[in-house]
Amino acid sequence: MLKVAVPNKGALSESAAAMLREAGYRGRRESKELVVRDTDHDVEFFFLRPRDIAIYVGAGTLDVGLTGRDLLLDSASPAEEVLALGFGGSTFRYASLPGFAADVTELAGRRIATSFAGLVEADLERHGVEASVVKLDGAVETAVTLGVADAIADVVETGTSMRNAGLEVFGEPIMTSEAVLIRPAEREDSAAVDVLVRRLEGVLTARHYVMMDYDIRVELVEQACALTPGLESPTVSPLHDKGYVAVRSMVPRKRTNQVMDDLYDLGARAILVTDIAACRI
Repeated sequence: MLKVAVPNKGALSESAAAMLREAGYRGRRESKELVVRDTDHDVEFFFLRPRDIAIYVGAGTLDVGLTGRDLLLDSASPAEEVLALGFGGSTFRYASLPGFAADVTELAGRRIATSFAGLVEADLERHGVEASVVKLDGAVETAVTLGVADAIADVVETGTSMRNAGLEVFGEPIMTSEAVLIRPAEREDSAAVDVLVRRLEGVLTARHYVMMDYDIRVELVEQACALTPGLESPTVSPLHDKGYVAVRSMVPRKRTNQVMDDLYDLGARAILVTDIAACRI
């Protein structure tokens, strides 16, 4: 049975659970459930602290896990990233009082508070900066105000928390992060893992594309197909009226309305857009 680690709480939890449901797997009925067995698909889900997932997967205790890239790298776990999952996006940055510093080189000899000591120590080493790293479990934004540190390094999503604490970010981002699927490094390929990856890739594709259908005059097919090339090639079918064909193609969701406008201007009619529930590419 494939053993999969899933965040039990936090920013990644709900999106991870939703993605697995869209991939056809059974979800937990209540938040207190720590283990869910999906016997139909021979998969067992373990709901764990997001920070612990990379440790379990890297040790080979669990086969794969969904966690944040920042948590993976901070853990120094031997697990490796298999697939970026397209949610939980954030950046990891330094911040302090306005005007305190312009870049990481100005942190030499300073105290930096963070919940991601591994990431910060690695970044300081890359830049040849010697500084003290103060490890905190949370509420990092208050460390400067309380005099615990001169600067902080933390995850930034909207930046609201930092602004409310009177801080501003400086320098280049330490890293960008999002939710990722991970597995142990140097682990042999597994058919069960391959199925999970294909299903998650199918969810990503279904989220990023829509199916577009429209009618177009025969002499305009090439121009229309240039607007809707699809993944390999559009499907073009003859209609009862020999002067028209029906075209079906996958279109990037974010470009849907622009493509519809362009097709209409070209002469396409009966332009229909439908969501893709699931797919395999």
